[in-house]
This record gives sequence, C-alpha cells and structure tokens, in this order.
Amino acid sequence: MRGWQGRAGRGRAAAGGGEGAADGSTRRFRLAVPRVRLPRTRAGWRRLVVGSVAVCVLALVPATWLRLAEGGRVRSEADVPHEPVAVVFGAGLWDGKPSPYLAHRLDAAARLYRAGTVDALLVTGDNSRASYDEPDAMRTYLVAHGVPRAKVVPDYAGFDTWDSCDRARRVFGVTRAVLVSQDFHIRRALALCSAAGIDAYGVAVDEPHDVTWLAGGARELLASDKAALDVLLRPDPHFLGPHENGLAKALAGPGGSAPRAQG
Repeated sequence: MRGWQGRAGRGRAAAGGGEGAADGSTRRFRLAVPRVRLPRTRAGWRRLVVGSVAVCVLALVPATWLRLAEGGRVRSEADVPHEPVAVVFGAGLWDGKPSPYLAHRLDAAARLYRAGTVDALLVTGDNSRASYDEPDAMRTYLVAHGVPRAKVVPDYAGFDTWDSCDRARRVFGVTRAVLVSQDFHIRRALALCSAAGIDAYGVAVDEPHDVTWLAGGARELLASDKAALDVLLRPDPHFLGPHENGLAKALAGPGGSAPRAQG
C-alpha cells in the first residue's frame, strides 16, 4: 500500500471580540470559572490525599507492568539474536529528513543489517498526508548509509506503535523480529508486538538523558495507559489494508540474507 493519505479538516475562526447579534451589535459574555472548594476538615483532607495517591499509583501501574513484562528481551546490538527482520519505528521528520532520534534508530538498524543480525528492514511510520512521508524518508536515509534499497520495506500506515506492530504481523506477515527504538519506548513496543503475535527482541538505542529524553519518558507514562488498553482490546489499526508481499520478496530476493559477520 503506497501513499496512504488522510484528509485534514478545515476549522472556522471567529473574528472580533464577541458573538454578532442579529442587529449587528456585539454581545459580550463573561466566562464563568467554577470555584474550587477545598476540604475544611481533617477527614476531608485525608480523603483528598488518599484519593490523589491512589490516582498516581493507578497511573503508574501500566508503566510498571511494561518494565516487568520485558523479561530480558531488551538486548544490545552485540548480543541480540539473529532474526529475519528489524522493525524500525518512526520518530518524526525535520524538514523532510529523519529527526536526530529517528536517525539514531536507523543507524542502529543499518549496523544490525551489516552485521548479519537481520536480513531485511521494515520501516514503519506516518504518511497520512502527501507532504509528510516518514517511511520513504527512512528508506532514503538507510540506502544512503549502505543498505540495499531492495532490503528496506516501507509501511506507510504505522500511525502509532500498536498500528505498526499489528500491521507488521497481519499485513507483512512478520512473526519474529528485532525492534529498534530508544530505551524509553522499546518496552512498550515489545509488549504491543507480543500482543500482536510477534516473537521479538528489542534493541534500545543509547541517548543522552537530555530534555528530549526526559520528555519522551514522561510521554511514555501516558502512552503506557493506551498500550494496556490496546493489549486488552486489540483493536484493528486505523488502516489495515490487504496483505502485502514486499517483505517476503525482500527476504527471498537477490543476495538473500545479509553477509554474516565472523565472530
């Protein structure tokens, strides 16, 4: 499936400082701000504190589950076992080119291919509009870094991690894989791919613990809640589409597997 494109809706902005009346005058409205009532008794404050702590604990349960469920599946590039395919998740474009975090994922995937750890690469990302094409930008980057074009297969409808995992299994026929992402994301990717039916290992790309890394970690706390729902409900991806044989051709095509590094 090439060039899955969504359609962006158009909103309407209202001009002026209020709503126009039928006679052409302008009515002004006051925004009612609800008053926050704080507890007045010790028992009330105790209930507020206990409730707040319970909410925080419940919010952290999915993230804790993801870390405990990893089960030794996160490996370094040197000790991850050989699998047919590496799945590389999109991480945004800057001016049409991979963002630094995405470039680091692609660099790791290229090293895995050159080492013979994987035989083909599935690059999965967002192409919901014509002006934004993560998978092709990822493939272009990999080819420029020495990976044969025939060994890189794009998935144009990997709109989120669950969609990428589910489509990898149902559309591209992936059953075993090495997943490539940053540390803060790799455990969620492993859990979702496992739920989709893929036996996978993960390679966590090293990054400095800067503001971007901390923001990614904070985002994962929210994303882990959605991941838990995806594992429980296993919804169809936003766009499933028909089965594609591009990855099978890449694995069976000229040159076969990548040359294995000698240990």
